[in-house]
Amino acid sequence: MFFLLTASQAAVAQQQHHSVPVTAGVSLELAQYRYAVIRDVSYTLHFSIPETKSEPIPAKEKIQFQLTDVSQPLQLDFKQTTAQISSITVNGKQTKANVEAEHLLIPATMLHTGKNEIALAFTAGEGALNRNAEFLYALFVPDRARFVFPCFDQPDLKAIFNLSMEVPTGWKVLANGWMKDSVATSSSVTYTFAATEKLPTYLFSFTAGKYSEAVQQIKQKNATLLYREKDPGTNIDSVFQLHREAVKFLEQWTGIPFPFQKMGYVAIPDFQFGGMEHPGVVHYKASSFFLQSPTRDQLLSRTNLISHETAHMWFGDLVTMRWFNDVWMKEVFANFMADKVAENILGSEQFNLRFLQDHYPRAYNTDRTAGANPIRQQLDNLRDAGTMYGDIIYHKAPVMMRQIELLMGKDNFRKGVQEYLRKYAYGNADWNDMIAILAKYTKTDLRKWNKVWVNESGRPVFDYTMKENAGKITSLEIAQHPESGEPRRWPQAFDVTLVYADHVQPLNVNMTREKVMVAAAAGQPKPLYLLFNASGLGYGLFPSDPAMKQDGFQLKSSLHRASAYINAYENMLAGRTFQPAELLRMFVNVLPAEQEETNLKLLSGYISTLFWEFITPATRKAYAARLEQQVWDAMEKQPAPNNRKLLFKICQDIYTTEDVGKRMYAIWKKQQAPAGVKLAEEDYISMSLTLVLKSDTANSIIAQQRDRLKDNDKKDRLNFLIPALSAQENDRDQFFNSLRDRQGRAKESWVATGLAYLHHPLRQATSEKYLPETLNLLEDIQRTGDIFFPVNWLNAIWNNYQDAAAWKVVSTFLEQHPDYHPKLKNKILQATDNLHRAQRLVQE
Repeated sequence: MFFLLTASQAAVAQQQHHSVPVTAGVSLELAQYRYAVIRDVSYTLHFSIPETKSEPIPAKEKIQFQLTDVSQPLQLDFKQTTAQISSITVNGKQTKANVEAEHLLIPATMLHTGKNEIALAFTAGEGALNRNAEFLYALFVPDRARFVFPCFDQPDLKAIFNLSMEVPTGWKVLANGWMKDSVATSSSVTYTFAATEKLPTYLFSFTAGKYSEAVQQIKQKNATLLYREKDPGTNIDSVFQLHREAVKFLEQWTGIPFPFQKMGYVAIPDFQFGGMEHPGVVHYKASSFFLQSPTRDQLLSRTNLISHETAHMWFGDLVTMRWFNDVWMKEVFANFMADKVAENILGSEQFNLRFLQDHYPRAYNTDRTAGANPIRQQLDNLRDAGTMYGDIIYHKAPVMMRQIELLMGKDNFRKGVQEYLRKYAYGNADWNDMIAILAKYTKTDLRKWNKVWVNESGRPVFDYTMKENAGKITSLEIAQHPESGEPRRWPQAFDVTLVYADHVQPLNVNMTREKVMVAAAAGQPKPLYLLFNASGLGYGLFPSDPAMKQDGFQLKSSLHRASAYINAYENMLAGRTFQPAELLRMFVNVLPAEQEETNLKLLSGYISTLFWEFITPATRKAYAARLEQQVWDAMEKQPAPNNRKLLFKICQDIYTTEDVGKRMYAIWKKQQAPAGVKLAEEDYISMSLTLVLKSDTANSIIAQQRDRLKDNDKKDRLNFLIPALSAQENDRDQFFNSLRDRQGRAKESWVATGLAYLHHPLRQATSEKYLPETLNLLEDIQRTGDIFFPVNWLNAIWNNYQDAAAWKVVSTFLEQHPDYHPKLKNKILQATDNLHRAQRLVQE
């Protein structure tokens, strides 16, 4: 009897939980408690959406769930006020609503163990509904469902959603579930959708508005595409075909059929992201879908985007991270699998080139900075989840994943991932769960490997010592050390290539220690120079052999040239091998001969950065006419139309002389592109903005461009940008001041574009005064904006500054805010890294 009593008391003790404080956001403590006591969640939601944007959205909700602990009030996440809730019933009994610190509190006395039901009538919050004059779309990642309706807004409390919507007659709708039925009245239609599979709140979504619709079959299922584009051309068929190819490949690779009841897509004008993976209603940026006279890079980017969002159906949607500190897991697998789809389409040579170009420059842009963050980060509250996003999880993580696949072997890696998907299907898992499964398929100590690649930031720096005698290599030693921080090593595989006049000789390197001897180099003839990481497999700051300057990047392989360009640029930033003006001249000299379109795209970015950020205004002025002529001549020598277009875009970006300005104006005015160049509507829009920026006498150009357009969404965008580009400083002041208010920042992609023009080097004499306030606003930007907005805000503002006064603003702000939000501080340091380096690199 004594034993039984003790066991019973122990069981009760295990069920007791300490009281969780009510704090803003969704704390990790609250999420862990709710996961322990709540199960079987379902939401039944109804929204009545009026035609007029200014009218409120009435809503009703029923939440059902199982509960095991009634010792404290239940916290429902709701970032609105008590006044927005008109009625609330808990388990059949009415009560007064009580919203405190972004939570709707349900008294413990009204709850009971087992099944509970809460019914509410309320006015929906609009912070995440993205309302426009003719359409709206729900975007709830990472914790923004609570901005709209009361819920358990954490990824590991997956739920079934039952949705109905009343919308104005003539509007089309799309949601996660199949449309079950519709009921029409004289002015509206109510649509009811099938219950979803289990989803976290951040994947629940819907859209409604004045859309056009296309329906095609994918895997014997009708798939719907909603769009607002007036002239879609042949793009719709291409979009469906790319989804078919991605689904087919991913089903084969994972061994799991498409895991959700339906496929559906919506192309949204000026969408905040490239895409968002809500099952059944994937959101895409319309400009990524509807391409006119596209370059190869644009086509490849669209393929990659569609593959990325499709991969999320398995990675992130089928299996979801437990907590947003592992948000990188869904993103790395989406990018990694998108790359595999690309490899399947392009072949290995083009895939390796694309992988290098897509991931390495952007990963390095962050990982080389003082604000570099590890792939896996700590997260204490979901309100800060947006700070987890960035180029480390999107671009360094795929490099890491490729290294682990090389380490394990492709077959073993695939088997481990398939087991992971099967085991956690429709549930949640974290990185430790993944590592535990992958470890079963390799003898390598993955936890040790994981420490430096996943849990620590930064990249290795490589150096080498080559000895020779009588024209032969006697030894080649490669050493690595961290760019900053404590000593450590990155185990990885890459190659070093010996470049000769008539051939190249790749040598494999397995960098398992701080220093390794490349045994295969001994006895080889002395090369013209060494090319490190020629195949693009390794990761770090690799040396650029000074002897390469004589060769001028004249390598036969497109992949080798891309690697050489990246190495040269990274060494320039590190103050090694190349000076900025020297490298700019070398890259411009390469343009006539470089025939690979995607390499030209890579070079165009480097040329723009070097020109605007790392040479002085005086040098720019002296070099401008010659540079413009070199680029124009290189354009005319290129045989491929897309290559010509890329070089024309470089010229548009860097021109400053009056003569080229007149030439650009004539092209825009007559809409007559240079010979061999095809320009689409978006290109002429871009030209109009550049012309206004670079000519104070061209203020009417935007109005003329707007009048050419048929699409009202594009007209609205130009109207928004007009004051940011005004020749009048007072207009620009008013534009910036409008951004202090959240409503002025509603269209985040428009804001980023306007800020980039406002802070262009040609306008910095009058825009530098805004810089302190841009940093003061950052916490509010993070609190009210979507996940990428803080980074986009900072990059649009700081990307082209190089002077000491601008850097002083940054250093002063950080000195005056020693306890500033650490992740936002990192974002500042990342965005201003080039500015910081410019203090050392920019010289008269």
